[in-house]
Amino acid sequence: MSNHTRVAIITGASQGIGEALVTGYRKLGYAVVANSRNIAGSDDPMALAVAGDIAERGMGRRLVDAAIEHFGRVDTIVNNAGIFIAKPFTEYTDEDYDAVTGVNQRGFFELTRAGIAAIEAHGEGGHVVSISTSLVDHAISQAPSVLASLTKGGLNAATKALAVEYASRGIRSNAVALGIIRTPMHAPETHEFLSALQPVGRMGDIDDVVQAVLYLEQAGFVTGEILHVDGGQSAGH
Repeated sequence: MSNHTRVAIITGASQGIGEALVTGYRKLGYAVVANSRNIAGSDDPMALAVAGDIAERGMGRRLVDAAIEHFGRVDTIVNNAGIFIAKPFTEYTDEDYDAVTGVNQRGFFELTRAGIAAIEAHGEGGHVVSISTSLVDHAISQAPSVLASLTKGGLNAATKALAVEYASRGIRSNAVALGIIRTPMHAPETHEFLSALQPVGRMGDIDDVVQAVLYLEQAGFVTGEILHVDGGQSAGH
């Protein structure tokens, strides 16, 4: 493989949005390191599966090391892995807090820290893109989820801070804030209720998310952007 082939690391990549993002980046010609706690290997030599919990200390560094060992470089970090637990605030447990902050914040922090260092090492610029939620901007009373707002709100702020800090070094930082997307995490019997929460009256599709991420990947003059893919949820309801 040419060391000029661009390389993306994608977390939460075993199903749903993450799996589709792996396919999307491969179609762009990227080599991909795909991570989730349980992920099957691939026959594609340009797609390396690395199993592990992104919340565990050191896992982010392992993914970056694997990318460099197998493909020679890192160009893009896609922080897709996330945990969402909806319940009344006072019913959250310490275990809930540890689980959500572990994936949504520690996972982001460790992988992005190691990834940016690797991107800087080859000196050709790169991109960090993270999956967030429109609940940060527009809470929904029917779906109390303070831990999502706590962690993803921090991620939005970090996205902008990274954009400014690394702009002069050619490293862009963006986020895609989602409404409710039709993924395996939502049981079919909940779809009617969830669709009604979106101003457009339907849930988003996985392809809506992939298109947004790939737009940001190719939009060289866009950085510090929180791109809402939410059927109008962040505008109000």
